[in-house]
Amino acid sequence: MSAQSGSEMLLKMKASDGAFTTVAGLRTKTLRLNARPVDVTDTESRGWKELLPGAGIRTAEVSGAGVFRDSDADGLIRTAFFEQSVQDCQFIIPGFGRIEGAFLVTGLNYAGAYNGEAQFDLSLASAGVPSFVAL
Repeated sequence: MSAQSGSEMLLKMKASDGAFTTVAGLRTKTLRLNARPVDVTDTESRGWKELLPGAGIRTAEVSGAGVFRDSDADGLIRTAFFEQSVQDCQFIIPGFGRIEGAFLVTGLNYAGAYNGEAQFDLSLASAGVPSFVAL
């Protein structure tokens, strides 16, 4: 993958009309894919750790930070958090791929300085099996 502009990475949530809406105001975005291995090391492992392939728990986590805007996308985030409802989301990395699936908003923070804009950061965790499509 060649160098890409970070602003081209997109986090989208499905709105009530069924269309995916870009989450507004995000300045930073992060996608973390995790796989917790299952250790099956025993006395016959000759001192080397052995892991059981495909047996651990896998997760996809998305986080972002940005500026607060009074928009439909911000309303989607707030509603999803307060209702603790699972949302269909997409995370798009140009030149790499698209992760799509059910996510739960696990964190929502608001902050602001007296002489600056209101800021927020959010965290989402996969709530099912996400799909990956190479772009």
